[in-house]
Amino acid sequence: MTVVTTTRLRPGGEDEWDAAVRARFESARDRPGWVSGQLLTPTEEPHTRLIVGTWQSRDDWEAWHHDPAFLEQRSTLEQLEEEPSRTEWFEVVADARRG
Repeated sequence: MTVVTTTRLRPGGEDEWDAAVRARFESARDRPGWVSGQLLTPTEEPHTRLIVGTWQSRDDWEAWHHDPAFLEQRSTLEQLEEEPSRTEWFEVVADARRG
């Protein structure tokens, strides 16, 4: 499963938010079901971020989202966001990566 979260940031908080997401990726590496993650920003929208996370299952992702350390980090991120983020789920139909 792949989850895409889209967020608009308050101007000036981008570096802090990006660093917090990088730390979040590091904490996810050892979680059951974690596959990969990417942090993206559209070239024409410097205050927008997309987090693309791939997990073995949605249950694995949800378990991580109930972890106390995750919840503490979440409040830091929310303070830097201009509006609530939007999350969309996708089933992976094909996955091509360099070996």
